[in-house]
Amino acid sequence: MNFLAIEWNPSLGIDLGFFTIRWYSLMFVASFLLGLHFMKKVFKNDQIPLEKLDTLFMYVFISMLVGMRLGDVFFYSWDYYQNHLLEIIIPFKQVNGTWKFTGFTGFASHGAAISIILAMYFYAKKHLEKPWLFILDRLAIMVALAGFFIRTGNFFNSEIYGKATNSDFGVIFKANGEAFARHPTQLYEAFSYLVLFSILWYTYWKTDKKKQIGFLFGVFMVVLWSLRFCIEFLKEAQIDSREDWVFNSLNTGQVLSIPLIIIGIWLIFRKTKNTEIK
Repeated sequence: MNFLAIEWNPSLGIDLGFFTIRWYSLMFVASFLLGLHFMKKVFKNDQIPLEKLDTLFMYVFISMLVGMRLGDVFFYSWDYYQNHLLEIIIPFKQVNGTWKFTGFTGFASHGAAISIILAMYFYAKKHLEKPWLFILDRLAIMVALAGFFIRTGNFFNSEIYGKATNSDFGVIFKANGEAFARHPTQLYEAFSYLVLFSILWYTYWKTDKKKQIGFLFGVFMVVLWSLRFCIEFLKEAQIDSREDWVFNSLNTGQVLSIPLIIIGIWLIFRKTKNTEIK
């Protein structure tokens, strides 16, 4: 008997008889509801009208979905989609000459990072009398929390798992018909993001760093993408062409993380003259 490995074989979700609430969807909704709850506290503290929060939600939600989808298309799966352009925007795929409903398969967090940042530029310009980085500082706290729930959902779904540990340590994903232990990289990321959320939340409420425009967002960028970079070494490639991209030892996710880490470092250590909130 293996006492060090955990056998993991969860159900698809909560079966209501007429409908099954999938765990990933439940985690996704939880991340938005809690994010809105905490962001409401932040808006009150910053004396921003709460009606602007509903608009923020729509900007984030739409830009995230679009960015995650296009990120997968262009960063990871362009070899396929360049010959199936229609499938980028419809939830169907051609299988053996016929169209089959598959839902939208394939999302990339790097794409979401880019699209949300761009969306916040237009949100800050149109709806806030604040700098672009002001809203990014606050939103970064909530994104870190969302990362915890999303990766937990991945764990429930037995997806985005790690490589085999080649030992008794790890998680056996029985839902995939496996009998050997893997690194639970979903949990490595999930709890790392929860710690990051706690650090950012504490920094916002207990220090004056929130007055330094771009600092919180910089910390978020450096820590989150550094974590992603390191954990990717333990993660199983989810797409065949993703294992090696530019450098033989780095995959696509790691290469895309590097410029985001550099941006974060610049935001933390840049000269802050005339950038603090008065």
